[in-house]
Amino acid sequence: MTTPSTYGLSSEARNLHWLLTNLVEEVPGIQSVAVVSSDGLLLLSSDPHRAEADRQNRSATKGPRGSAADLATIVSGIGSLTVGAAKLMDFGSVKHTMVAMDEGSLFVMSISDGSLLGVHGSAECDMSVISYHMALFVGRAGHVLTPELRSELRKSMESEPSGSVR
Repeated sequence: MTTPSTYGLSSEARNLHWLLTNLVEEVPGIQSVAVVSSDGLLLLSSDPHRAEADRQNRSATKGPRGSAADLATIVSGIGSLTVGAAKLMDFGSVKHTMVAMDEGSLFVMSISDGSLLGVHGSAECDMSVISYHMALFVGRAGHVLTPELRSELRKSMESEPSGSVR
């Protein structure tokens, strides 16, 4: 993972970047991570702008193709689908969703007021370890993810040039 630029960000935003970097670097099997707002916008990512080579060489890339925005789109869609299902079944709010596939796993966890944490794991990942560390991230990040911080994170993602290394 490349370290995201945190220059000019508030201490809360820098702390979230640190938590995300720590999650990816410390937990075996995590391929990429995205924090998505309730309206589906990418707020924070372990890989905000994947190299153009990944887009051109899709057969060599495992997982979401292209940028972290692709992972954010998938996470947002799954989050919306599961929230709708929970409402139809009258089971309360969705806390955690896991999709196991032949070549990897996708985890989606609610953070706060509709924001989501999405993790793409490798085929060899330990699902319980990833779930545990996601819950730690949510516990640490959920209370600081205020509307002001979400706005700051959105602006920082939008201001990054698409070819920059973070």
